[in-house]
Amino acid sequence: MEKLEGVCGQEALELLNCVTTSSFDQDKCITLLNSLRKCVLDKKVKKFSLAEGKPAKVQDTGNKQG
Repeated sequence: MEKLEGVCGQEALELLNCVTTSSFDQDKCITLLNSLRKCVLDKKVKKFSLAEGKPAKVQDTGNKQG
């Protein structure tokens, strides 16, 4: 593994990927939600953050110049 993941990061990532699949499986996602909830309680996680290091650049294609 190249870098350390955040606490319960793998569980959160799996849940997010589950809800974004085109073949959405609610039962599988609920199982992953329960897994994330257990991890959060076990590790006493209070808050998640997606920000890491420097902020990502966002391109605004609707920008009008003039």
